[in-house]
Amino acid sequence: MKKLLLIEANGMVGGDLLDAARELGVEVHVATHEELYRDYRPELKERIDGTVFTDLGDTETAVRDLLSFARERGVDGVVTGWEFFSPLVTRVAAELGLPGHDPEKAAAARNKRVMAQVFDAAGVPAPRTAVVAGPAEAAEALARTGLDYPVVVKPCENAGSVGVSVVRGEQELAAAVEFAQGWPREFPHGTPLETTVLIQEYIGGKEFSIETVVFEEKYHHLAITEKFTTDDATRAEVGHTVPAALDEAATEAVLATVEQGLAALGFRYGVAHTELKLLEDNTARIIEVGARPPGDHIVKLVREATGVSEARAYLQAALGDHPDVLPTHRRAAAIRFLTPPSAGVLRSVEHLPEGPHTVATALYAEPGKELARPQDNISRVGHFILTAETAEEVNRLAADALAAVRIELA
Repeated sequence: MKKLLLIEANGMVGGDLLDAARELGVEVHVATHEELYRDYRPELKERIDGTVFTDLGDTETAVRDLLSFARERGVDGVVTGWEFFSPLVTRVAAELGLPGHDPEKAAAARNKRVMAQVFDAAGVPAPRTAVVAGPAEAAEALARTGLDYPVVVKPCENAGSVGVSVVRGEQELAAAVEFAQGWPREFPHGTPLETTVLIQEYIGGKEFSIETVVFEEKYHHLAITEKFTTDDATRAEVGHTVPAALDEAATEAVLATVEQGLAALGFRYGVAHTELKLLEDNTARIIEVGARPPGDHIVKLVREATGVSEARAYLQAALGDHPDVLPTHRRAAAIRFLTPPSAGVLRSVEHLPEGPHTVATALYAEPGKELARPQDNISRVGHFILTAETAEEVNRLAADALAAVRIELA
């Protein structure tokens, strides 16, 4: 039986990865913090074969502990569902001689500052970027690089749209940079985050993500996902649909750009989640790439729409086995997230969708919970997943269902 090291299972795709391991007959050992493991849900713990406790907030300690454990147990592959640990996965896999991405470029697949530098050097289509250490440098950096408003201000190492702002004038710039620096550590592991801030050219067009399995440096694109986001000063993702309704020319342009980016970042074995914008002239610009499965239950959407388990394919690639990537059917699936209209105390959430098109519904917040102003992906209170025969149909059903939901605040 092959053995897998999963660095942190208590995330949005942790259950999917554990289920995939069970389907494959793979033994799974999870690396996490001992105090965090105590709070794992029982149904998560029962799918885990073993644990290794370390300090994931201290990279060198984690590398030492995980290498020792992996060598002792004879681990055959290393994966994660937690974006912040993708460089750690790449480094540990390389040290063990296991399948993984290019360790020399591991930081570039996580740190957006380094990623921008790699893209610029390789000629990958991406937003023009200025890098600043704090608010005092922002206006001068903008002038020096020739960027004009609006611009996107974002932290170089956070995730989930946390700290991201669209700035439309100089009077907003310093506050946006300060806002982006508000999270110096990742939660809940305490991993230090670089507080450098990126100021990027605002790219118009429509936003998509591309879900890719990489094996022997060959790219297997499972889906192009249409993304739905807020359009105010902050940017939060409010939904996704698989597949995106794109014509052949647009699809070719998107995938060619993705492959250019993945090659520049040294992707070899594993998965990639690429976010990009497609412009009206069918040119694409990569916003960022993650060396991990997609969050937001996109893994479930891909499986509903195509029959392909991205989690299973990820584990197979990491174990050096050819991944199962051929679709068994073609349908459409959509997720929409429920966000409060403003800050306040949650009273109720009513009229969630039901019926044959509804795959799942979930609520994250109980009545009486104090809710913050919706400004990022953490502001959500629930979601629903629908399926239909086409993207157009599922988008219509999702819009109707979302309009019917009522979120009442005290």
